[in-house]
Amino acid sequence: MKKFYITTPLYYVNDKPHIGHAYTTILADVIARYKKMFNEKVFFLTGTDEHGQKVQEAADKLNTNAKQHVDKFHKNYIELWNKLNIDYDKFIRTTDQSHQSKVKIMLQNFWDKGEIYLSEYEGLYSVSEERFITEKEYSEGNFRQVTKIKEKNYFFRMSKYQSRLIEYIKQNPNFIMPDTRKNEILGFLRKPLADLCISRPKSRLKWGIEIPFDENYVTYVWFDALLNYITAIDWNQKEKNFNYWWPADYHLIGKDIITTHAVYWITMLMAAKLPLPKHILAHGWWLMENEKISKSVGNVVNPIDLIDYFGEDALRYFLMREMTLGQDSSFSFELFKKRFNDDLANDLGNVLNRVTILIRKFCKNKVPSITNTDDTDKDMIDKIKSLHKVATRHIEKLNISQLIDDVMSVVRDVNKYLEIKQPWKTLKVDQSNYDGLNTLSISAEAIAQATKILYPVIPGKSTSILSILGLNSKDFNNFEFGFLVNNNISKHGPLFPRIEND
Repeated sequence: MKKFYITTPLYYVNDKPHIGHAYTTILADVIARYKKMFNEKVFFLTGTDEHGQKVQEAADKLNTNAKQHVDKFHKNYIELWNKLNIDYDKFIRTTDQSHQSKVKIMLQNFWDKGEIYLSEYEGLYSVSEERFITEKEYSEGNFRQVTKIKEKNYFFRMSKYQSRLIEYIKQNPNFIMPDTRKNEILGFLRKPLADLCISRPKSRLKWGIEIPFDENYVTYVWFDALLNYITAIDWNQKEKNFNYWWPADYHLIGKDIITTHAVYWITMLMAAKLPLPKHILAHGWWLMENEKISKSVGNVVNPIDLIDYFGEDALRYFLMREMTLGQDSSFSFELFKKRFNDDLANDLGNVLNRVTILIRKFCKNKVPSITNTDDTDKDMIDKIKSLHKVATRHIEKLNISQLIDDVMSVVRDVNKYLEIKQPWKTLKVDQSNYDGLNTLSISAEAIAQATKILYPVIPGKSTSILSILGLNSKDFNNFEFGFLVNNNISKHGPLFPRIEND
């Protein structure tokens, strides 16, 4: 059995999750579910990043300690992932003792090998980004809460691996995806790569993992957080488990953290003499009126509000259908309503209602057999049989949006097929008319196969549809044509009631 290891970034716990966090995690969940559908063994990791200066400052403002603060905000992510039906295998927190102990082991290893050194540094520091920045970065105005700092810190010899990293990226064109992000990193690496400051003195930051060889310092939040990808699968603890899962197949991230993953993380792995992940995939931003959705801009969309009104599957469907991987995409409530009404209510919901009502009316609730098919029937059958191959091809390239579009195209073809055949007319005259019976059976089969392919995207509604068609969970991976014959069809209400304008 093939294995597949996929990760989301660790989400910073200083505020409630927004739609960008939801998108990344749904995307990972959808990919993981498809891989399971194709009989691969999957490990899906997500979690929260809980150390750093911003957490400490927020806790101080609220007159609470940092641990109580992160415990409270960590629950927001657990709640949202449950509401979104996210089927992760592990949720890691950087405050987990097992993670902290492994971070210390890695730090000690680096120190013992000379990969870390102590040096005095004077420069500009961005509190919002929790890192030192250059004068050029400051002049470009992309950083907030900038102050000048002079202090001793520990540095990782990141510059030592610059040439090796450039060569690796060039030799592995699909390592960083899409090409725009790969080119961005290669552009970044044309300039001399500085060593990475990986500590903060306790005199200004106490909330972090203590440096094992110097109790006066804590670990820089990024060095700590990035290690989760290996600490979660038992690095330096259960080597058999670690060696089975590592390297990761995909690190899914937003494009704003590509440098930390494609430079910091990869050079850390090189220094640790560990295999590199197979792919780093940086998706685009969700925009509202051409601005990135973010707390600082003040245009945050709360996914829980959308779930409470429209259900988790509506949100999952919209986010997966609307964003082409690697590109930015726009969110608006009008676009959300239109996509739901057009695709789910008018197309999938409508054809399900039409076919099940007709089968209940003319076939005594049972899916009829298929005999004496004509060219129109055969054309529809060919489209149905191609769905699994189409899905396999798109998933290999992670083209989720295109996959959904192709599936919904077949659903729309079923509605056209019904209009051509008009089984309600032929069966009204003769309930044994094979052409009318063929039409209903083939249409039911199309709905079932399309729904199975959509299951990773809308697992809740897909389960309901397949149950209506007389299938249970053990049938979900069966893509043989004709599997529905003689199944009992259940009576049901509208699964996708239209969203009306207020």
